[in-house]
Amino acid sequence: MKCDWVQDNITLYVYNELADDARYELEQHVARCATCALELKSMRAFHGKVSQLPVQEPTPNLLASSRMRLQEALETSPQGGILNKLTFDPLHWFRQMRFSPALASAIFIVGFAGGIGTMYKVGQSSPSNAGIAQIQDSPAIASQASISGIRSVIQDPNSNEVTIKYDTVQTQQAQGPLNDQRIQQLLLFAARNNYNSGVRMDSVDLLMQKPDDNRVREALIYALHYDSNPGVRLKAIEGLGSYVKDDVRVRDAVLSALVSDSNQGVRTQALHLLEPVKADSSVRAVLRQLADNDQNQYIRSQARTVLAQLPEID
Repeated sequence: MKCDWVQDNITLYVYNELADDARYELEQHVARCATCALELKSMRAFHGKVSQLPVQEPTPNLLASSRMRLQEALETSPQGGILNKLTFDPLHWFRQMRFSPALASAIFIVGFAGGIGTMYKVGQSSPSNAGIAQIQDSPAIASQASISGIRSVIQDPNSNEVTIKYDTVQTQQAQGPLNDQRIQQLLLFAARNNYNSGVRMDSVDLLMQKPDDNRVREALIYALHYDSNPGVRLKAIEGLGSYVKDDVRVRDAVLSALVSDSNQGVRTQALHLLEPVKADSSVRAVLRQLADNDQNQYIRSQARTVLAQLPEID
């Protein structure tokens, strides 16, 4: 066994994530190699110090953006890879479970939980309500921590009523006017956390009707910064447009979109929204940068046009 392999896997060894056979080989090598033994001693000391630090809880924004990126990666990954392995190479999985007790335990726990869940559903279901459970006008909306996703957001074109279907253990439904606090909470959740870009689009579209609410404005800023769908970002920046002049946070978000957004439509919209505050020093600085260096010819030309209209600063 080479030292390079041992040093690459020492971290897995310290965190008890190494397969049993590899763990044994590493221990045998470390017993004979002073260099690797010193590396292992240092890693254990580092692990001990890190373990004493308090565990930091991730912010809701980080969780939401991570979930959206994971879902986007899953949606764009090649299909059938895992299924093919399960179908055509089962021995590979048995070998992995043999040398990885943690993996085998996890599969057992997931299977056991799935069996219990299936028994619960069978016991609770009846021919009249099998499938998706829909609870209309529920008096108590589940907390965001217990909501697994928003299925759909629909506004009645003939009234102010909004219908939202959301998942907890089962799919539930809430219905009420747009100014209902329950509906607003679910819309805010859907705009930040839902894996379906169409639902996020519908949610942002409805939230745009109340952009004077600080929570709504924060959700629109978040969508403009982090949403992977350019259509959702366009909706968000449209909803923020009237606040560019008076709200510095909105102005900074629009400037950030102008400089770094990957979609040219979003960047163009951002450039137009900054017209009322083009004399602001931060806006002027960004326009100069774009006029000199931006790769998009239209953005570069428009930035130069706006700068030419501004008075010179003494």
